[in-house]
Amino acid sequence: MAVRWLCSLFGKPFDGGKRMEVNNQHPSMARLLELQNQVSSLGQQVCAFSGLQSDREYRRLERELSRLQVEVDQVETEGRAQLQQARKRAAQEVEGLLRLLEENATHPSRLAIEELSQEAQRLVDEGVVAPQRAGAAEISDELVDALQELVLRLTQVKTGGRVSLRKARYRALTRLCAVQEVVEGRTRQQTLPLSEDTHAAVQHINQVMVQVSNARSQLVALLMGLSGRDSCAHLSRVLTEMLVELDALDVSDNAAVRNYRKQVVEEINGLLKHLDLEGEGDDTHRYDLAQNDSIRQIEAVRGRVFQLQAEVLRQSQTGELAFRPKAELQGLLTHLDEVDTARNPCIREARRRAVLEVQAVITFLDLWEALARRLPGSEEHPSHRAVWQVLASLSELQAQVLGFDGKRADKSYMMLEELLTKQLLTLDAVDTQGDESTKVARKQAVKIAQNILSYLDMKTDEWEY
Repeated sequence: MAVRWLCSLFGKPFDGGKRMEVNNQHPSMARLLELQNQVSSLGQQVCAFSGLQSDREYRRLERELSRLQVEVDQVETEGRAQLQQARKRAAQEVEGLLRLLEENATHPSRLAIEELSQEAQRLVDEGVVAPQRAGAAEISDELVDALQELVLRLTQVKTGGRVSLRKARYRALTRLCAVQEVVEGRTRQQTLPLSEDTHAAVQHINQVMVQVSNARSQLVALLMGLSGRDSCAHLSRVLTEMLVELDALDVSDNAAVRNYRKQVVEEINGLLKHLDLEGEGDDTHRYDLAQNDSIRQIEAVRGRVFQLQAEVLRQSQTGELAFRPKAELQGLLTHLDEVDTARNPCIREARRRAVLEVQAVITFLDLWEALARRLPGSEEHPSHRAVWQVLASLSELQAQVLGFDGKRADKSYMMLEELLTKQLLTLDAVDTQGDESTKVARKQAVKIAQNILSYLDMKTDEWEY
């Protein structure tokens, strides 16, 4: 989107492609060309702007573009058609950038990202920062779950390929995931201090441990924009000084103290790795994941899964399924498990979805095999038979879901959703009459139906990385 904007704005020279000789160039044309260079420079910045209208950078860009608008309007054309055309086009390009700047800052997805970011700020302030200031250090499981839910909601914000939206989403996600990791680190058991009688250096290490605890809360506040005084650079210097102090301690004669110091150093390094987020997201390879190696691996696996799935579905329609690539599918799951997500939530979500795609085909094969092996006896419990009838219907519906390639507004989607829901209602109506095997079978059937519904929902949620 941004690239197309720039091509349309700056793809041709202002004089319509008929540049005059430099030596004989009219002063007004030279001035327009000078302004063109300034517009080109600002155009790149506007297309990459990922903030809001209240941001200082937005006001600067708006001010610069407004200045150029006035200066373009002041260029004398002396009634010459060529100059009038060039000036008109220059004015249109500046106006286009002003509109694009406003669109970037007020796009519904950008506002959704900001709303989620503010919700995360509120959660962290109430659940981490404020309690720390009051002397409490307990982190609730509810806070951890709420942060995970926000991460998932952020990954689902649509960007439509816009550079500005991808940057904004990536910036919000990286900070929230960093906070999530720090918070989850606090919920796990931290390094316990040693008795100061153990070694002369222990008192110093214990003091550093207290500083590390305070630094952890400062880091969370910084990442979520809740600290107006400190900066990432300042906190980085403080943590580095702690490392220097610990390194200067002579603990070579005591293995327990040496190990204690090592644990504290690891905790400090764990905090330091989150302090390089200040410029994170400015490089396109970070937020434009189409060329990411991990994403390429995931997409390669998905491509192979779709090939296997197509052959499985083709054979299942004939009533005989000789092609059963479960071993290869299990190998693809192993390969996905080895994909490096680099702590990127979008890559992590892409991998999770690919895993579900593989598991959906495996589940279909398992159910097909179970139905093929089934040999109902004359004494089979009626309720048990009813569950198997539902499983047979679910197998047919799952084949349709696997092959579905539409949208939620499609009639076929609504039909599948309704039929799957009916199967759940049928299972709910099955009276097990105390038969344990029927209870187990019904529970498994319910889980299969719910998983198929969830998979159908995932296929149509228009998620993007």
